[in-house]
Amino acid sequence: MTLRFEKDGPAGHLVIDRASQRNAFNHEMWAELPRILEQAAAERDLRLLIVRAADGGAFCAGADIKELLANKDDAEWRAANQKAINRAQFELARFALPTIAFVQGDCVGGGCGIALACDLRVAAPAARFGITPAKLGIVYPFHDVKLLVDLVGPGQAKRILFTGSLIGAEEALRIGLVEMLGDDLQMLTASILSASAHSNRENKLFVRRVLDGQSGEDCDTAGIFAAAFEGADFHEGAAAFVEKRVPDFG
Repeated sequence: MTLRFEKDGPAGHLVIDRASQRNAFNHEMWAELPRILEQAAAERDLRLLIVRAADGGAFCAGADIKELLANKDDAEWRAANQKAINRAQFELARFALPTIAFVQGDCVGGGCGIALACDLRVAAPAARFGITPAKLGIVYPFHDVKLLVDLVGPGQAKRILFTGSLIGAEEALRIGLVEMLGDDLQMLTASILSASAHSNRENKLFVRRVLDGQSGEDCDTAGIFAAAFEGADFHEGAAAFVEKRVPDFG
């Protein structure tokens, strides 16, 4: 399988396994990604999803250009492919649990879009990032451009898009394209898993609302905030604070 879900206790892994093609995504893989997310979401005790390459090499070299060229004159195929890409990116960006893209090698084009759709990005020293449609005379999907601008701002987004150049892990960290370098993955994972899953889910939802344009409180957000004080996680967190111990959110 070129895409699969693996579970390791409360952490899940969405594994990209097409090393012979540098993990380039074809139409079948774009269509499969939402189904993998559904499978992960059905795991009741899952608290975190890590997206990574199976072999530790290229994260994803982008869309399968050979497949794209083979179907370049087929408008129906192009429309179906774009629909699959858009749905995959939309669903990943709005997955209920925290997501981390662990990038150990090249992360280019559509592969960079996958990393952008995750909540956090951790880059190993050999990681390289680039968005290369300008080298092919095509356009990056609007949804993914927004993810990029939200992350690095319009100036750096334009530099990345206009040049199509690859940047290394240190540069990606400097401009905010990634949040941490490779040695921090285990620490980051442990910190997320030790926190309240309820808090993480709702805070992620609040951040998405902000990114999607909400700028003020509404009945839904006020209700979510108020309801948390009635939840089991708050009672455990409050008890742990009073008792000066580490909370066990289960």
